[in-house]
Amino acid sequence: MLHGKYKNKLLSTALLLGSLPVMANVANGGFEQWSGNTPDAWTTIDSGIALTRSTSTVKSGSSSAAANVTTGSQSNTDLLQQVAVEAGKTYNFSADVYHTEGKIKARLYVDGYQGYSNQAQTNQWQTVSHSYTANSDKTISVGLRFYDVSGFDGSETVYVDNFLPNADGSASTSCTDNSLTLTLNTDNYGSETSWAVNNNQGSAVANGSGYASNTQYDEQICLTDGTYTLVINDSYGDGMCCSTGNGSYALKQGSTTLASGASFNSTDDSTAFTLGSGSGDGGGTTPTPTGYYVTAQGLSGYALKTELYNIIKDHNAQGYSAIWNFYDSSARDKYFENDNSILDMYSEKPNGSDSYNYAAVSDQCGNYSGEGGCYNREHSFPKSWFGGTIEPMNSDVHHIYATDGYVNSKRSNFPFGEVASASFTSTNGSKLGSAASSLNYSGTVFEPIDEFKGDFARAYFYMATRYENVIGTWQTKTTSSNAVLNGSSNQVFESWVVAMLLNWHNSDPVSQMELDRNQAAFEFQGNRNPYIDHPEFVEMIW
Repeated sequence: MLHGKYKNKLLSTALLLGSLPVMANVANGGFEQWSGNTPDAWTTIDSGIALTRSTSTVKSGSSSAAANVTTGSQSNTDLLQQVAVEAGKTYNFSADVYHTEGKIKARLYVDGYQGYSNQAQTNQWQTVSHSYTANSDKTISVGLRFYDVSGFDGSETVYVDNFLPNADGSASTSCTDNSLTLTLNTDNYGSETSWAVNNNQGSAVANGSGYASNTQYDEQICLTDGTYTLVINDSYGDGMCCSTGNGSYALKQGSTTLASGASFNSTDDSTAFTLGSGSGDGGGTTPTPTGYYVTAQGLSGYALKTELYNIIKDHNAQGYSAIWNFYDSSARDKYFENDNSILDMYSEKPNGSDSYNYAAVSDQCGNYSGEGGCYNREHSFPKSWFGGTIEPMNSDVHHIYATDGYVNSKRSNFPFGEVASASFTSTNGSKLGSAASSLNYSGTVFEPIDEFKGDFARAYFYMATRYENVIGTWQTKTTSSNAVLNGSSNQVFESWVVAMLLNWHNSDPVSQMELDRNQAAFEFQGNRNPYIDHPEFVEMIW
């Protein structure tokens, strides 16, 4: 793209906290009026979807639209109508969707394709939304398009309801939850900028695009308590500042800044944040699981663990070779040196300069004869413990980290532990050696540095949960697995391991790096680590 001449222009939308976006009329957005099997006012219903009126699965009102998708040809699955908009005015469009099998996702269409639903979130309602600012007086298309994913069998029903703003039931008039303001100052190329706020299931709960250049926008966002990620996107990949103007963004709740930025040398700039008690960090009232974890409400002990297994099982394994791609996109150092190198927990020095750095892709292992040779794929829960290259464990990124090849080989398949006398110490202080007597275990162990002990502990709690149905058979695979696992499917670990992991989990709380990696893993393979989203689950179970 050629970057052109700077135009000095400033426009504020001047939306005051609690004020309404401009109302457009999505006719029959509640799907209450029907002529046979056709909802009134919906003028485009492609032949790849068959609509019927549902009175059993309903978000609001007395009926919804049951869309039976019968084709994988996405250009033949549109459900649309025409809506008039006015230049310079902002409209908040949203629709509620309900997935039944998880092999079809819905994409919001507002004068172009916008955010997707999370198809893996089945048998519950979710909302997809988009904040749209019209650049002229015109009529735009609004609606949904349906996309198949791997495993689609040629027929699946998705329910749709409550398309807002509509003529038969409009958007709420005020925000009774958390009112936030996202201030965007666009650079010379405002059309390159878009944003989304994703919930902890990875679904966009608010988003916006279509911005003019060198313009200030104040977007109002209303969110319930929970953990979210703000993603600012620059389609050209050169950020919002400073070679192409003086763009910036800031997300605030009152006077508190939750996220801000301007200069970033990648397509996306992401910041996770928590509202209310949604972080579950031990302060205040324990948060009630919602959304992705809603079926875990009211549970504790091993019953909670089993329900979490039901939620996170059956993820979409991408294969061992795909892990390189995951590292390229989601294992960069944005937290310590912030130099975009591969973040290796066996060499990262949190409080100083690393002894060596790895460039993504070009420094993949390969051969090595010592530290600094190359990075590889470390099964923090060694693959020999589950029998080798067996899927989906062998490619599950929730426990496989980019690490120095030589240190990885030193760790081998020894248990994690705390070292009394080290036979090997890496450049960042990770150790291999005899176990400290306080562990109540005698043998060789590998000890990561304190900065990452909680990360590894939560990866182990994840493994104990995700593979609850088979992990009870892994104890006798190797000497090391026998030392760590107790042969059960509930407690899973020997008591000395449980005590150590609990200590690591509490001493090293969930970090921004973990939040970001968990979201990336969800987008990569379709499931989450519940102990990152809800750290309180650990001691509710163990």
